[in-house]
Amino acid sequence: MDLQFTPEEQAFRDEVRAFLKDKLPARIAAKVKAGQRLTKEDQEEWHAILNERGWLANHWPQEHGGPGWGAVQKFIFDTECALAGGPRIVPFGVNMLGPVLIKYGNEQQKKYWLPRILNGDDWWCQGYSEPGAGSDLASVKTTAVRNGDHYIVNGQKTWTTQGQHANMIFCLVRTNKDAKAQAGISFLLVDMTAPGVELRPIRTLDGDKEVNEVFFTDVKVPVENLVGEENKGWTYAKYLLTYERTGIAGVGFCISALAKLKVIAAKVHKNGKPLSQDPLFAARMARVEIDLENMKTTNLRVIAAVAGGGVPGAESSMLKIRGTEIRQEILSLIRRAMGPYAVPYIDEAQYEGWNEAPVGGIDEAATAAASYFNYRKLSIFGGSNEIQKNIISKMILGL
Repeated sequence: MDLQFTPEEQAFRDEVRAFLKDKLPARIAAKVKAGQRLTKEDQEEWHAILNERGWLANHWPQEHGGPGWGAVQKFIFDTECALAGGPRIVPFGVNMLGPVLIKYGNEQQKKYWLPRILNGDDWWCQGYSEPGAGSDLASVKTTAVRNGDHYIVNGQKTWTTQGQHANMIFCLVRTNKDAKAQAGISFLLVDMTAPGVELRPIRTLDGDKEVNEVFFTDVKVPVENLVGEENKGWTYAKYLLTYERTGIAGVGFCISALAKLKVIAAKVHKNGKPLSQDPLFAARMARVEIDLENMKTTNLRVIAAVAGGGVPGAESSMLKIRGTEIRQEILSLIRRAMGPYAVPYIDEAQYEGWNEAPVGGIDEAATAAASYFNYRKLSIFGGSNEIQKNIISKMILGL
């Protein structure tokens, strides 16, 4: 495929850059580039800015509020946003639930929920994993029993990212205990403010509380919140996961992180020379850059296939594996470049307003370790990389 941008695509990139320069709040971009934590208000502000321009749901069809972009336009936008310090769009409503509703939801659900996703009226989180059903997602035990015009939901979900901000959660629930594991699952939209829903935070290794446990005790959910058909939720779950895994690859964020690594390697010295000139370190930088270039090409191919009406299959698993490995390697190299200055953990440095002298005189040192440890999760969530290799071996190799 031709990887050179056309004049029209170059013009679009210029348009995106001008938009980011004009509309991306400098305060938010500075936090993103420094690796600091974003507040709910930060994310909602960026969400609203993109929605006002019509660029929020950039992979949705135009009739549902998308901009009608092609694969290359989306790639350019995502890359330029990452390089400019644009926050990652909160994925659960826009990138996960939205495509499921567009493909499998009824007209009433599309008419009601899709505009609310765009306008930020609802903050969604994902109710997939359970204590005994993580990578083995088909073994979910949270139940939904039909009782007149409601389902009664009981069970537990875990690792619910940003659930502390959410007012809605889309859940996989078991509606038929006697069917085969995958055949008895349904896809249900649950109000987090309903009686019987309890959320408990989980503190992660970097000190944050971005993931949670969610407990359901006799929670009443209207039948009209069932997406698609009862007991067919596994089909919808798999469709959603292909979008999640493709997004986890994070090509734009990898490009941005690599640029940051190169800056650090140029100003940190070893034996009187920039670290970028150290043979072993330079070799690892070169290796990860080559891997990233290869992934960029594959990502464009997958997005182009989706734009042409296809659905990412095993390719999304390939992107998930390589993308997460590349991001982790870059973060590992950034931490390694900091040397002993990455060891101190200063929680206050993760937040806006921190203005103390940088550790060792290196600005990036304050968040290097926290970012490194936090993003060990990349190869686990969205289906662990080991599971993705099983999917590839089954779908491509027929094993």
